[in-house]
Amino acid sequence: MVPERVLDAAAREKIDTDDDARFYSQPRFVQHVDEAFRERLADLYAESLPAGTTVLDLMSSHVSHFPEDVEFERVLGHGMNGEELGANPYLDEFFTRDLNRKATLPVEDDALDAVTIAASIQYLQYPERVVAEIARALRPGGVLIVSFSNRCFPTKAIRAWREATMDERAALVERYLRAAGGFDSPEVVREQPGTDPFYAVVARTRSIA
Repeated sequence: MVPERVLDAAAREKIDTDDDARFYSQPRFVQHVDEAFRERLADLYAESLPAGTTVLDLMSSHVSHFPEDVEFERVLGHGMNGEELGANPYLDEFFTRDLNRKATLPVEDDALDAVTIAASIQYLQYPERVVAEIARALRPGGVLIVSFSNRCFPTKAIRAWREATMDERAALVERYLRAAGGFDSPEVVREQPGTDPFYAVVARTRSIA
């Protein structure tokens, strides 16, 4: 299925047009959101991801923010830096891929219970395609959790994200979901647990009747 287009060419533009692989070639073992945000995200994952779940942590790094007391069946990671992913203790396996060059996932249909994207969706230039791939890979009733705050690498974020307010960013993620198809109406979480605002869009794929 070809997803509906949400963004025009101008909205997909980045300030830094250099190769993303070069930008991410050096590992960054840092936290991109504050501790209160990370704790709230772990709580949301605990609420939404039961034990025994098969999860893809998309656009991940050396951390995944999963709750320590929940044992998943399998956690697959994706990112741009293999050294960061190799240091992530939650990942059973991982792959690297520039989704702005190849917006596909090496995952079979209906293979996943959950997909998480933390503080990263702003870097996707073709988010409609990636979210459509997520919908394909999720089982019926599977969950996608997209979380974000007001921090980012501004030169690598797309224009549509840079120029939007926080609420407009949540609405943008909802538009990606509608364009991809296959998702029920999402829930938007808006909180201020610490210095960084906490936003999350949570949506499930439609169950087979």
